[in-house]
Amino acid sequence: MKTLSVNNLKKVITKRPENSHKGTFGRAVLIGGNEQYGGAIIMSAQAAIYAGTGLVTVITDRKNHAPLHARLPEAMAVDWLDTELIDRVLKSADVILIGPGLGLGLISQHLLIHVLESQTDKQWLIIDGSAITLFAEKDYPLNNPEQTIFTPHQREWEALSGLPLKQQTDKANQTAREMLKASVVLKSHCTKIYTSKTIYKTPIGTAAMATGGMGDTLAGIITGFIAQFPAKEEALCAAVYLHSLIGEDLSKTQYVVLPTSISEQLPIYMKQFEEK
Repeated sequence: MKTLSVNNLKKVITKRPENSHKGTFGRAVLIGGNEQYGGAIIMSAQAAIYAGTGLVTVITDRKNHAPLHARLPEAMAVDWLDTELIDRVLKSADVILIGPGLGLGLISQHLLIHVLESQTDKQWLIIDGSAITLFAEKDYPLNNPEQTIFTPHQREWEALSGLPLKQQTDKANQTAREMLKASVVLKSHCTKIYTSKTIYKTPIGTAAMATGGMGDTLAGIITGFIAQFPAKEEALCAAVYLHSLIGEDLSKTQYVVLPTSISEQLPIYMKQFEEK
């Protein structure tokens, strides 16, 4: 097992080349936010944008478009019923995130199936939240498991892996991951990452981060890092560690750390490590 540290950030976050444009830093498509949980996908989109993704498109219920544009004018929006436009947008994506606020309805199921079937060998897929629950219920096949990341909390991991909480040891978790052939970010007080290479542990974490939307924000940061940085496993580790680091630092002066507060700090922290 390897313990994450600031060295993971120094390896990944580098100075941007002068001769670059928005396409240089990745195209991400985020899918989620039904009528009830629109805030989840908006928080993911904010994190992906603030983490430096070049282009972010959000596929969501039409009722979420106005608040999305009001909060994040940098994001593009697609109605999750517009199948033709969804197909075009998905083909252009470097990274696809599905799940934050997605819900468990028929539209959500169809979107997940479509994404799983259409993922190419050039695309990374991040499966979060409701999409994990749907995936666990049906046991769908993965087109490119080596380029897929699941981001469950412990209860979602129980449904996905079949491991009750008391049996979620590192050995058992890694064995379950091997069945999936994908990477797993198991969210808890000290989040762990299970990959084909090793297990990574985040040594920091705080109860101040126990707030709704924290996982949606982490998924968005992971999306942004995978989209723009070439070493994908290192980018995943850096995203997870930075999320915890910012939360830990904010908790020194704040009783509760909001997910959106972490997103707002991302450009500031990333600039510090670019300079190092």
